Amino acid sequence: AQQGRIREKAYGKQKIYFADQEQLPAASDAELRSLDEQIAALSAKVQALQQSCRQMEAELKDLNSSMTTLEMAKELEELRKDCRSYTEKLERIKSATNHVSPEEKEKVCSEQQLYCKEWRRRKRMATELLDAILEGYPKSKKQFFEEVGIETDEDHNVKLP
Repeated sequence: AQQGRIREKAYGKQKIYFADQEQLPAASDAELRSLDEQIAALSAKVQALQQSCRQMEAELKDLNSSMTTLEMAKELEELRKDCRSYTEKLERIKSATNHVSPEEKEKVCSEQQLYCKEWRRRKRMATELLDAILEGYPKSKKQFFEEVGIETDEDHNVKLP
């Protein structure tokens, strides 16, 4: 600072030293424009490299998250084994001699509907009868059911189809 190569500025107790720019040669407008063009070109190059880097990182992430060749081979073998077992099961089902005829199936379905309809009718009648009894009963519905020994469908988690 005493020789004049750098400058010194005091800010309170702190001193800051910096290069004396008056000793540097002044740049012409043409040099400044060429430096600005270099800065713009290098900035564009940095942007392109950053974009390329982001693309490569995304590709790397995709590749790291995908299966390896060995894992794919194992998965393929397991799927083929499953396919073979399902094919064998299908063949056993097709070759079985105890198929149900459409007439038998229709008969069973109609019987099920008939029984469900009867179940609903009887449940409704029982509910109406119990409600009539409970109108004059001094205790709760739950206590009445326990005394009489009534078990409901809900007690056994049974639902009408």
